[in-house]
Amino acid sequence: MTSPGQSEPSERSESEVRFRRAERRRERIYRDIQRDRAGNHRIPTWWLAAILALLLAGWAYLIVTS
Repeated sequence: MTSPGQSEPSERSESEVRFRRAERRRERIYRDIQRDRAGNHRIPTWWLAAILALLLAGWAYLIVTS
């Protein structure tokens, strides 16, 4: 039962629910991209690339020498 000042909650259609879900997802992705662009990374990207290169070089060395 609703009070006199409130209207009945309208039923949402399936398309409206999907649209709002998509909008929330877009907003979340937008916020994540903005946060990533700010550049407040704990480990710099070049450092991660260097570690990956070392691991791949070590793996290749083990394959070639065995």
